[in-house]
Order: sequence, then C-alpha cells, then structure tokens
Amino acid sequence: MRELLTVLISLWLAVSLSGCGYNTLQAQDEAIKAGWSEVLNQYQRRADLVPNLVNTVKGYAAHEARVLTEVTAARARVGQIAVTPELLDDPAALQRFQAAQGELGGALSRLLAVAENYPQLKADAGFRDLQAQLEGTENRITVARNRYIEAVREYNVTVRSFPSNLTAMVFGHQAKANFAVENEKALAEPPKVDFGGGEPAPAPGYDSGR
Repeated sequence: MRELLTVLISLWLAVSLSGCGYNTLQAQDEAIKAGWSEVLNQYQRRADLVPNLVNTVKGYAAHEARVLTEVTAARARVGQIAVTPELLDDPAALQRFQAAQGELGGALSRLLAVAENYPQLKADAGFRDLQAQLEGTENRITVARNRYIEAVREYNVTVRSFPSNLTAMVFGHQAKANFAVENEKALAEPPKVDFGGGEPAPAPGYDSGR
C-alpha cells in the first residue's frame, strides 16, 4: 500500500510540475546552455584565425601598422574577458563581452578592407583561404547568436508568464540577459577606407577611444 501511495504521489508531482512549466523551464535552460556553447565555439574559431591572418597581411603590408595593431589588440581584449556561467545572468558583463567581440569584428573588417589595396596579397592562396574561413565563421557566428537570442527569449517568456513564473520563483529560475541587437547592422557594414593617403575611416559603431 505504501509503495502504491509513493507511486501515486510521484505521478501527481510529475503532472503538477509539468503543468506548471517545470519541464519546460529545464528544457529551455538546457537549450540556452547548448546555444551559448555554440556561440563561444564560433567566436573562438574566429579568434584562432587572427594570428595567421595578421601575419599573412604583414608579409605584404607591414607598414599598415595601425590596422594590424588594432586587430591584435582587439583579440587580446576578447581573451581578457572571463567567460563564466555567471556571465549569462549579468547584463553588464554580457554587454562587455558583446562589445569586445564587436570591436574585434570591426577591426577584422578594416583589415580586410585595407587588404583590397594590395593585389599581391589578394592573390595569395593562403590569404584567400583565411578570408574564406573568416567569412564562413562570421556567418556561423550570426546563426549561433540568433539561435541563442531566440532560446533566451523563449526562456524569459516562460519565466515571466503565469503560472510558470511561480514555478520559476520556487526553483530559482530568473530571466537571463540577452544580446543587444540594435548595433548589429552597424557592426556588419563594411568600413569606409580612403586609399588616397588619409587615415582609414573607422567602421560604423567603432569607438577609437576604447
């Protein structure tokens, strides 16, 4: 009799938790973790391309010191940000992470734009391969980031909606920070570069004071 009662209570709890959004919260939380891992993997893939790309460009355009230094410094700043689980719950930390990644993306964009002025560099097979890898990685970053944004959005809706918000409160689930998308279009635009002897113009959204 006691065993039957235990089974019935367990079934009741399972149904109750499912109806209150418990299972949904767990599934969505796991989706966020998986999405975040993919975002980090793609950002790391981009960072790993930087040294070879810089060295290849330097071989043909060593005097483009400003752009080369910007890329190297931006990559270093990305590496200085501690990517911990707590970052996902800290809007300010996530904003710093996104700003650093955006700065690296802008610096790489300026580097490729400068490379357009060097026919021998553009003809180099190694450079073309790195450029293709970078382009593919940027596309994967966009896809991974968009999936993560959607996963967080769905989770946050569940956390804030009744009655799942009560379950979230009991089990300590809180709304998570998300990527800001208002500057994504600006960061994706190609930089304006003047090859008439002036300084390269910064890419949209780039802050030279960082």
